[in-house]
Amino acid sequence: MQDQEGRDGARRVEAFSDGVIAIIITIMVLELHAPEVAGLGALLGQWPVFLAYGLSFAYVAIYWVNHHRLFQFATRAGNALLWSNIVLLFTLSLVPFATAYLGEQHFSGEASLLYMLVMLLPSFAYNWLQRVIRRTGANTAEAQRYHRRTLRKSMLACSLYLAGLAVALVSPAAGLACAALVALLWCLADGPLDRLFEH
Repeated sequence: MQDQEGRDGARRVEAFSDGVIAIIITIMVLELHAPEVAGLGALLGQWPVFLAYGLSFAYVAIYWVNHHRLFQFATRAGNALLWSNIVLLFTLSLVPFATAYLGEQHFSGEASLLYMLVMLLPSFAYNWLQRVIRRTGANTAEAQRYHRRTLRKSMLACSLYLAGLAVALVSPAAGLACAALVALLWCLADGPLDRLFEH
């Protein structure tokens, strides 16, 4: 069996990943259940579920956007790329469960810890995937600039997740605030903050 494929193989991996990520988002949506009791009060009582969903949707969307950008530099689908990508998709597939648990438990300490841990896992997996593509993919000046900037952002994101995991032991809200900072960091792409990671 051929160990690696060319650019077409990388495109197939990206297309497969798009499908899996779409399913993950769909599963999260299906976890949103309308309250059985009528009235605005019952609907407002569901705020933890909606907040957890919104936060997780933002995370999964960020991973999809960055995955798409990263695969512009993938030139072949070797074993390392295939398996690092599969590990990333596995870690992302845990997000719907952690999201549902966080919302249903109303951001309890245990639920927040589990959520932070589940958020940390894709960060490590994505870092591995990016290092594989940096090593095996395009080696242009643009590619190197992209990898240098985003790998530095990834290290900061991992640090924020780890800090949030520790802080969540004392204050679940503060721990989740660290996770929200990570989302903000990645949403503000191509701005003054982003350019700090180029140097």
